[in-house]
Amino acid sequence: MADNQRKDKQINIELGADVADGVYSNLAIITHSHTEFVVDFVRLMPGVPKAKVKSRVILTPQHAKRLMKALKENIAKFESVHGPIKDIEAPGLPMNLGGPAAQA
Repeated sequence: MADNQRKDKQINIELGADVADGVYSNLAIITHSHTEFVVDFVRLMPGVPKAKVKSRVILTPQHAKRLMKALKENIAKFESVHGPIKDIEAPGLPMNLGGPAAQA
C-alpha cells in the first residue's frame, strides 16, 4: 500500500484532559440484548455497602467481539513479558446490581 493511501486511512484520535486520567474500576458487569452489550464499570470499596457505577460503555455485538479479541491479544502480550496473571476469585456478588437483566 502506498504511503499516501496509508495516511488517508489513519484516524486522528483526540484524548481530552477530562478523560485522560481514566476511571478506576475493580468490577465490570456485562448485560446484553440482541442489539447491544452494556458494560458497567463499578468501583467497590471495602466496608462501603453501596457500590457505584463509574462508567458505562455501550457496544454493538460486533464491537464487543472485537474488544474481546483485542483484550485476549493484549493479555497474551502482557503475560509473555510479565508472566501469568493470577486469576483470583471475586467474592460472591448479586448478579443484578440494579441494572437491566441480560437478554439473549
